[in-house]
This record gives sequence, structure tokens and C-alpha cells, in this order.
Amino acid sequence: MKFAILFGGVSYEHEISIVSAISLKKVLKSEIVYIFCDKDRDFYLINSKDIKSKLFSSGEYKKSPKLTLKRGGFFQKGLVGEKRVEFDTLINLVHGADGEDGKLAAVLSFFGIDYIGPRVDASVLSFNKLYTKLYASSIGIDTVDYEVLQKGAYKITTPYPVIIKPLRLGSSIGVSIVRDESELEYALDVAYEFDDEVLVEPFIEGVKEYNLAGCKVDGEFIFSIVEEPQKGDFLDFDKKYLDFSRDSRVQKAQIDPFLEENLKKEFKKIYGTLFEGALIRCDFFVVDNEIKLNEINPIPGSMANYLFEDFEGVIQNLSKSLPKEKPIPIEYRYINSIQKAKGK
Repeated sequence: MKFAILFGGVSYEHEISIVSAISLKKVLKSEIVYIFCDKDRDFYLINSKDIKSKLFSSGEYKKSPKLTLKRGGFFQKGLVGEKRVEFDTLINLVHGADGEDGKLAAVLSFFGIDYIGPRVDASVLSFNKLYTKLYASSIGIDTVDYEVLQKGAYKITTPYPVIIKPLRLGSSIGVSIVRDESELEYALDVAYEFDDEVLVEPFIEGVKEYNLAGCKVDGEFIFSIVEEPQKGDFLDFDKKYLDFSRDSRVQKAQIDPFLEENLKKEFKKIYGTLFEGALIRCDFFVVDNEIKLNEINPIPGSMANYLFEDFEGVIQNLSKSLPKEKPIPIEYRYINSIQKAKGK
């Protein structure tokens, strides 16, 4: 099986996406085709032998063949006509905006390209932290209390300490822990640099956090191990950067089987039918023995390969169980009936 990995994109997480793509080269034994989306949203076919971070930071990638996206796939111009870039399934590995907000999901679906990743609705709901909270509430999943501030607001009602997050951003970019009022304005200014809205949540000292990844194949769930991240207060950008480059498995969390089963039950409710076609990672908090959803990672770093015993097998099986659009017949019955009635 041949996979295409789409990475880059116009996002604050552009570099994270590059790191993830390079990491998958070490993980997948299948043949890989690399397709890079640069800051101008132009697509380039990258030789897998050349894929190193310096290729992109130096701009050398522009010497690679430029691609055109249209119905049926990506095409490269040749001496005579165009040639389609051959692959079986594309993996959307564009983190943050473009990849996780629904733009690329819409384009890939529109042009009929088979891809692993969240569809449009799933992208919109998981990219915006407020929408994630509202979605979780609608399906009976508990979350941490919160309030949302719009740019220019500097007063909060949540008791200190709090954690400040840009509403539409990942990788801990723009995130701050605020322990008293003297730190609030600066933390909000940092967050407002990245988004016009921010999420404010109570910061819970020593909270237990568990990560669980998975997907649905032929109606059955495939789960990863449950990971308990080893961290300080939270994973800052530098730690997340290293996290996205992981290519070796992590240890399974030593937790009660009853808790593990309940985490999987919550995951199933979140995944539902909304995330079909995607491999996602859900990050949970356990507070006073109650499970709370922290966030949904619809395109987790390096596709959360480090949580699976047979990641390649999971990806291959998922690629054979992707959702298909229901065909809609366009027959012009209404227009034809009107024209017939008018005698035309």
C-alpha cells in the first residue's frame, strides 16, 4: 500500500507538521509519497530521500516538482500533459489551521480524494475549544469549567490559578498559567497575539491526565494503549515539539481496568460517527474520580503512532474503511417538468 502524507499548511503549527511528517518516515514501512503545502498554499512533491527540516527552512523545497490539486488527486506537469501522483490513501498531517479547521478536509472531499483525517464537521468542532466543550456537553461528556474572553477583555470570573489558551490553536502555543491577577494582563496579551478569543479554565494542580487514541474500522473500535503523560504543569511548546517527533512506543499507564474501560466508553461517545475516517487522540482529566474531556486531537502528533503496538496495521485497516459520500443523482427533473409545462 502506498500512502501520501500531506503536511505543512498555513498555520502557527507549520513546523510541527514538518516534524511529524519526518517522524512517520521512520515508522511506516509502506511506500510514502510526501506532498508539502507551503506558506503560499502551493503544493510540492518532495522526494522521500530529501525530506529533512532544513529543506523547508532554506526554501530548497521549491526546486521540487510543483503539483496541481484537482478532481481525482494531485497532478504533476510533464513534457506531454499531466501525470497523476500515484497513491492509495492520503494522510492529512497538517496540524492546526488548514489541516484541523476543515479547509483541507473540504478540498479533499470536494475533489474526491480518499484520505485519513477528520471530515469537515469533525474538524470545525474539534478545532475550536469552545465548540468542543459544547459538543461534549451535547453527548453527555463532562469537561472542565470555562469562560471565553474576546480580544480587549481583561477581567475574569474564574478563581485563580487559571490556564489561558487561544481558542483555536494547539501545541501549547500562547498558553499560560496565571496564578494571580498581576500575571493576567500579560498572559492575555500573549494569547490575543494568536487569536481574538481565549479560553479561561481553572488550573488544577496535580491533575491526573490520560491520553487515548483510536479509530473505527468496519464499525469496530481499535484502541491504543492508555498513556499517562509525564510532565510538569503542562506541556509547553518545546516539550510538545519533541512530543510530535516521537517514533518509539511509550509505556502503558498503570491504571485500574475499570478506569481504562470507562475512558474507552467516553472515547466511543466522542468518536461516534462524527470522526469516522480519522485516527484521533482524546486527552482526559480525572478529577475527584470523574472523567473530564480536556481536548480532542483530530490529527495527533505523528498520528499518535507511539501509542500503538501495530500502528502500520491500524493505518492500513483504516484506509480500507473510509466513509464514502452518498451519490446524489442530478437529473434536472424539476427544470424539465417546468419546461414541459411551458411547452418548451
